[in-house]
Amino acid sequence: MRVRLGAGSGIAHATPLPLGFRVVLDADTKRMDETTLFGGSPARVMRLSASGRTAWAELQDGPVRTAAGGALARKLTDTGAAHPRPPTSPRPADVAVVIPVRDRAELLARCLTALGGRYPVLVVDDGSSDEHAKAAVAARHGAALLRRDKNGGPARARNAGLNQISNDVVAFLDSDCVPAAVWIDVLGAHLADPLVAAVAPRIVSVPSATSAGRYGAAKGSLDLGDREARVVPAARVGYVPTAALLVRRSALLQAAGDGGVFDPDLRYGEDVDLVWRLHEAGWRIRYDPSVVVRHHEPASWPVLLTRRFKYGTSAAPLAQRHPGNLAPLVLHPWPALTVAGLLGARPLVAAVGYAASVLTMRHTLRRAGLPAAGIPRAMFTAAAQTWLGVGKYGTQFAAPALVASALVPGRSTRSRRWARRAAAASLLLGSPLATWFARRPAMGVARFTVAHLADDIAYGAGVYAGCARTRTAAPIRPRIAWRPLRSTRSVATAPAD
Repeated sequence: MRVRLGAGSGIAHATPLPLGFRVVLDADTKRMDETTLFGGSPARVMRLSASGRTAWAELQDGPVRTAAGGALARKLTDTGAAHPRPPTSPRPADVAVVIPVRDRAELLARCLTALGGRYPVLVVDDGSSDEHAKAAVAARHGAALLRRDKNGGPARARNAGLNQISNDVVAFLDSDCVPAAVWIDVLGAHLADPLVAAVAPRIVSVPSATSAGRYGAAKGSLDLGDREARVVPAARVGYVPTAALLVRRSALLQAAGDGGVFDPDLRYGEDVDLVWRLHEAGWRIRYDPSVVVRHHEPASWPVLLTRRFKYGTSAAPLAQRHPGNLAPLVLHPWPALTVAGLLGARPLVAAVGYAASVLTMRHTLRRAGLPAAGIPRAMFTAAAQTWLGVGKYGTQFAAPALVASALVPGRSTRSRRWARRAAAASLLLGSPLATWFARRPAMGVARFTVAHLADDIAYGAGVYAGCARTRTAAPIRPRIAWRPLRSTRSVATAPAD
């Protein structure tokens, strides 16, 4: 399917990117020729019409200067094929920082010191046992304090804080975070785009001397990587946490429900729920890793794994509130068949799956008018990614079965038995080893692998607990992506894998 992408063709809410904004192509976006781009999340083919080529020339030459240039810039940034560069602007004038906290007075003091009094701060004490320590820390740093006598969780604490302020922009910050001095100034520039509701920085973990601390620093659950993105469910960056988040107040009020901006029934995952509601309302959410906020990780394994378990419990209520946004595993048919053949020690089945994936993708790209070079290697990568995904899914939700498959003898032949054991072992170890080699953390590969497996199992146990509580299996059901080519009014899409 070939579709023309012009400066005037529409996406919902296609307000042009404002004058003065620049755009840069994403690292994965390819210029196939003078009129064709391939990229985005999910990847797609974009063809420039005659008016689109004129607008593209404007964007290559400098900032947005015309409505046509702004319209094309909006489409490119909406699809993830490019990213906005807002113009330099004065620091936001009407911002308040809201910090929910329970106990941890020392961490709160560190957080307030980093903020440096540049903006007004409201600390919401959510039923701390050491309320006088919180009051002393807040007073020492010139922060206002709101005391809740009963602990209600982050959602209720943030709602209470929002009810006390009227600023145009709200900066949510957790008490165990240490932001960079200019984090609000840099992130606030994105709000010059009237469709941007929220902007999130990169959150990196502060390493400690313990093995749990080193693991948390290497694989922090809040670190979404070093690549910027538009935040879209099921895309490369599907959510951002409110551990550090700059939000437009008008967007918060629009997204508020009966219980407040944050759903008070969600003890965990309330931030993901809010981000997805903002997205569903048509707002844009940006992830800007050029701004880094440091985050304190637990120093002990019980605390770290308990936190992962609790995060897992949020999957079921989120899946009920946002159907389709939370698939634990997305499988494309032919790479999945390739992996199934390898797991079953059926080389012929694996070969058929691989050959079919190559031929299908070649046909898809030729229909789109794209060169088909490099397809065999790309499909090998797709199969490898599917293998790692299946392994992580199996570890989180079926680790005992994988271990049993590797250890318990069966009635098959010796060679098939060893093939089955090797496959089960590689499923268990594949994701931890791939992560270790990619990140080279400050801990040995064996210890990191064990920690990674414990992390996945703890999270999966939390998902199961949440499913039992809410009586749904949605968060553990894989999804099959049947269609290799999907289209919208503006673009033709072809999954990269």
